Amino acid sequence: MVQESFDVERIRKDFPVLSRELPGGRPLVYLDSGNSSQKPVQVIDAMRDHLSLHYSNVGRAHHALGAESTEAYEAARDKVAAFVGAPAREEIIFTKNASEAINLVAYAFGNPLNTDPRFRVGPGDEIVVTEMEHHSNIVPWQFATQRTGATLRWFGVTDEGRLNLDDLDELINERTKIVAVAHQSNVLGTVNPIAAIVARARQVGALVLVDASQSVPHKPVNVAELGADFVAFTGHKMVGPSGIGVLWGRAELLDAMPPFLGGGEMIEAVWMDHSTFAPIPHKFEAGTPPIVEAVGLAAAVDYLTEVGMPAIQDWEHHLTGYALAALSEIPELRLIGPRDLDSRGGTISFTLRNRAGDPIHPHDVGQILDDVFGVAVRVGHHCARPLHLRFGIPATTRASLYLYNTTDELDALVRGLHHVQKVFG
Repeated sequence: MVQESFDVERIRKDFPVLSRELPGGRPLVYLDSGNSSQKPVQVIDAMRDHLSLHYSNVGRAHHALGAESTEAYEAARDKVAAFVGAPAREEIIFTKNASEAINLVAYAFGNPLNTDPRFRVGPGDEIVVTEMEHHSNIVPWQFATQRTGATLRWFGVTDEGRLNLDDLDELINERTKIVAVAHQSNVLGTVNPIAAIVARARQVGALVLVDASQSVPHKPVNVAELGADFVAFTGHKMVGPSGIGVLWGRAELLDAMPPFLGGGEMIEAVWMDHSTFAPIPHKFEAGTPPIVEAVGLAAAVDYLTEVGMPAIQDWEHHLTGYALAALSEIPELRLIGPRDLDSRGGTISFTLRNRAGDPIHPHDVGQILDDVFGVAVRVGHHCARPLHLRFGIPATTRASLYLYNTTDELDALVRGLHHVQKVFG
């Protein structure tokens, strides 16, 4: 069985923060990896080593340190490409996070510098998102429609927290230029049917961007098999550092897109009245890039690969089933999202009432869980306010699971929630 073959206690020893005590002697129970994951010593050491012994700027210094730093930076690109099954290393663009990666793509639509008809957007054209998106996959497309006069449309969400595809053929039509959709919801845990969306987009000639920030850290993801045109994800959710994200895109599309930022390293040649630009990926990596962060991301990829993404997925599946069963026993707890394990990940959001049926604000839930039990969860709308509005609630409490979590920690969460209910009557 997965719980017998997955050595979670050995894995936990790789994460220094998990052994610390909080004020008052409380052990840390970290259930907020959907927000940002903790870092293993292998990532910390790799970044420290590079800063201590190898650091220099990349791509421009003709000395030993410059060569070592450039080699490490480009090796990170190779490792990320292999990790997500990118057909070519040049298709991996380093950004500062997934938000920037999505903005990079959105900037290409309706940009007067871009003459490719696939990116030509104006009045009468449509961009399609979903009601469950993170703000990072809504706001850039709002900007795009405001710039171009195109219309923003979106898929709704069912009461069970699934994407409503009843109007798939109507929403994705001959006017659609791009569909932007989360692979896995950062609130509901729902894994979306990307294949069906891609198939319909192909029928009408629309492009597809997938926000994989909540899937790449937790399960095997192969961008070629996913079938989308662009995939964005971020380092800090996959045991890597903050400050680095990834955009994968089909090479022919990236070649057609104009640069997102101007400056050093993204140029081929510069005159006073015009410039020409470097080929991909460097066309989109203006200025000094996140060098040490790339080294850390490469170490994170090595770590996850060594543990095994299928094993991580299986362990989280086990934890999620345990959590859903345990939380279902708490009276007056309302789960926001799928109540079964079918096509869902380990992100679990809920609201809570006291025994009298009065609502308890998520901020109070989170504070008591932290202050009394050392349980770290996230509270609020999780940068997905439209989704919360759809369910008629201002905020939720969210527990998000990862490879280093245990069933004992989930038991601590449940004890804490019972205590919260007692505090509020």
